[in-house]
Amino acid sequence: MQSHLERSWPADLPKATALRLVRDGEALLRADATGAGRGRWPTVFGTAQAGAGAGAFSRLRIQGAIARRDGSSRQAVVHLVWAGADPGGSYAENRVTDLYFTRTSTKGHSVWTPQPLR
Repeated sequence: MQSHLERSWPADLPKATALRLVRDGEALLRADATGAGRGRWPTVFGTAQAGAGAGAFSRLRIQGAIARRDGSSRQAVVHLVWAGADPGGSYAENRVTDLYFTRTSTKGHSVWTPQPLR
């Protein structure tokens, strides 16, 4: 799955930036899908949801992930392909989620901020 993603969308971000965005995207997906770690993302989940209980999915596994520009150098999207069990216990693979990030600068350092989930 990973090699297919990489072949389908040629890299257009610096490697270190892409790796950081993928790492953050994977953590954000886990927080959304399982409920664990939502406090790290108050701009996405809000303060009321940050401490929310378990999410709907379990046994989550990332099958592939890439980060690419999303129209400009200040926008990026993390494409994730994953598998997991839904609340009914049905396990499905090849679920697709796109997470969006915007780059801002703080004291001369670039910061990628996740956008609210669509």
